[in-house]
Amino acid sequence: MEKIMMADEKNQQYSSCKEGSLGNERENNKMNNKIVVCLGKGGQRDMAESFARKTGAPIVDKPGEYLTIHFDSKGVSLSGFGLTYQGDFAETMMHRVTNGRLQHEMLVKAASSEKEGRKAIDATAGMGEDAFLLAAQGYEVTLYEQNPVVAALLKDAIRRAKKNQILKDIAGRMKVVEADSVESMSKLLDPVDVIYLDPMFPARQKSSLINKKLQLIQKLEPPCSEETDLFDAALKVGPSRIIVKRPLKSEYLAGREPSYTLKGKAIRYDCYVL
Repeated sequence: MEKIMMADEKNQQYSSCKEGSLGNERENNKMNNKIVVCLGKGGQRDMAESFARKTGAPIVDKPGEYLTIHFDSKGVSLSGFGLTYQGDFAETMMHRVTNGRLQHEMLVKAASSEKEGRKAIDATAGMGEDAFLLAAQGYEVTLYEQNPVVAALLKDAIRRAKKNQILKDIAGRMKVVEADSVESMSKLLDPVDVIYLDPMFPARQKSSLINKKLQLIQKLEPPCSEETDLFDAALKVGPSRIIVKRPLKSEYLAGREPSYTLKGKAIRYDCYVL
């Protein structure tokens, strides 16, 4: 199976943000016509049937013409347009969290803390690689992902990481909530130390092969258009810090100037100390 690599230098997280309940309903209705469920040998039938009921996607014997979510002995994967994707933290993240490399990650530097029992929210989870870094740094991370396809892929990736002897403790600190983050954060009562935001970057004019693969997920989730709502919802939670991932030369999220910024070659982290 060809896997889509999502290393930090690609700086492309697949994130979702609030579009309003009516907008979400419209998107789910569109999804019914775009995606099918394929239950393969060794796949978990209960998971496949639950997903089909939730999305209205039909269960079929062979891949569909547009996008197909597969449930088989290898886990959950997505295929379409000649591409196949399955989240794999062992492949994409192992080298970033071992052998002393973790502390060199810009996000880890931005979220640095020695507080016991520290908690973080990734309000735009996508496939959870940045949340994985926060969990590796010691945070208990709640990941919000409202797209059911991406959520299914993410949950499966975490489930398999929990079986890895090196990654199991990190994965054990990650909890996926399949819901709209803006709406959900408005109901939070427990204190949070860090809220992380990574609205999907706009598509580039010139796409490399890796970006063409990313389009497989982007067909499910368009770039975030309600940045102000997302930022305001994070503010209302009252965290100690809000960290926002941005393309290096892009404007501030929702026009809000950060307390300070950590810059890399292609991306930056805008840090808001509250």
